[in-house]
Amino acid sequence: MKDNLVLNAAGREVVTEINGVPAVPYQGVGKFRPEGRKAAPPVPTCADYPADGNKVVADLRTALMKAGLRDGMTISTHHHFRNGDLVANRIFDAAAELGVKDLRWFPSAAFPCHEPLIRHLDSGVIHHIEGSMNGPLGDYASAGKMRGLGVLRSHGGRYQAVQDGEVHIDIAVIAAPTSDPFGNCNGVNGPSACGGLGFALADSQYADRVIVVTDNLVPYPCVPWQLMGNNVDSVVVVDKVGDPEKIVSGTTNITKSPDRLLIAELTARFVEAAGILRDGFSFQAGAGGTALSFALFLRDMMRAKNIRARFVRGGSTQYLVDMLNEGLTDYILDGQTFDLAGVRSMRDNPNHIHTNPFVSYNYHNKGNIASMIDVVVLGATEVDVHFNANVVTHSDGRLLHGIGGWQNCLFSKCTILPIPSFRDRIPVIVDEVTTLCGPGELIDVIVTERGIAINPLRQDLIDRTKNSGLPLRTIESLKDEIESICGGAPEKPRFRDNPIAAIKWVDGTVIDIVRQLQ
Repeated sequence: MKDNLVLNAAGREVVTEINGVPAVPYQGVGKFRPEGRKAAPPVPTCADYPADGNKVVADLRTALMKAGLRDGMTISTHHHFRNGDLVANRIFDAAAELGVKDLRWFPSAAFPCHEPLIRHLDSGVIHHIEGSMNGPLGDYASAGKMRGLGVLRSHGGRYQAVQDGEVHIDIAVIAAPTSDPFGNCNGVNGPSACGGLGFALADSQYADRVIVVTDNLVPYPCVPWQLMGNNVDSVVVVDKVGDPEKIVSGTTNITKSPDRLLIAELTARFVEAAGILRDGFSFQAGAGGTALSFALFLRDMMRAKNIRARFVRGGSTQYLVDMLNEGLTDYILDGQTFDLAGVRSMRDNPNHIHTNPFVSYNYHNKGNIASMIDVVVLGATEVDVHFNANVVTHSDGRLLHGIGGWQNCLFSKCTILPIPSFRDRIPVIVDEVTTLCGPGELIDVIVTERGIAINPLRQDLIDRTKNSGLPLRTIESLKDEIESICGGAPEKPRFRDNPIAAIKWVDGTVIDIVRQLQ
């Protein structure tokens, strides 16, 4: 494996080949220029499809057989149901029944509900996973049990990989809360409504075969159609595609921690002091407790100053929906709903706009939404003194999280990471991150309960806030203080030589690898 490793532009040792396919090492932000043309699926003909538009088949097994499922194929799924997904496990159960082996699973994300797929990894039905591996699947990979090398990409990076032909999807299986027999489908209607279906857009456009699975079949036409039936081969009706209650699988409640409330307040005050909070601005915040609290502090400032945002970016929650309904923003541009209030709002409010990774995050595009956002508030598992950040592993080296839209959001005009000084007495600010997911040149501000560190590259932010009364610190002084409280720097994880996953940057290059734990 050492023969397959080189240093990339970030000084990280990375692979040059992934599962037998050449890989390009990270070259720096904006340095890699793609060549060639976009990928394309095979040209179909209407002669092969029912003239009456009815593509309904008996069951998922039949649809997979009709799609030509065989050994070594790539199967894709989406994660709009988050921990409530009920379709992905069925796909590989059916594949096992059919005796198919060595499949590549290409999910937009995986969750603890997919733990049953470990048996299909053990048996050889699934060869490896290219997608986030949250919880049990991450632990499985960290232990070196997965036969192939895992690949983690951002949401935009996933679209880029499909569009550029880096990943060819043989069969896409799209769980849709509502569909017509032709395959037009949406996520905003039906008993299993989950919001948008944007993460499945690339799958529907580029896969050789597309199967829509629904529990709410309606007569043609399904309106609105978020995905188009013209790209669909078969429609399968099942009893239930997902549990929408479990899309609320992250921390989608306001934090009650005094430290984290302080972090959220300091973040909002920084946005105000830096002059970002002005009429017509835009922001994006995640669905974690600290980010939600930040949004509420910001909302109160907007009310007090009579400021209206032009748009806010979702992941939508009840809190963003309330801001839209109150007139504090003109639009929510939403890539994923994080609670049922967001689902209802996307369905009923024309100013709650359904978006997808192509328009939001795809870096091999003629521009995207991410770089137009004035301020984005994100989390991290670790940050180092060079402002590099990690979101996929913990300081112990375990692979436990996916990238999501995190990398893509770093291109906003101001990127802020509000993080606690330590978790479980382990410092979060370190000399060097365990896994590099985002380069420090794109991360502008670190906010902790012990102070705020501004990246020295952002002299403009330093100048705007130097007389604000905020507790501004150097990141080195924060690190030293935190280590004095915790009894020193965290112990470095102990790895074996062999990589178990590659971390892709937004342009498809390899920014880092994750190694097997000892």
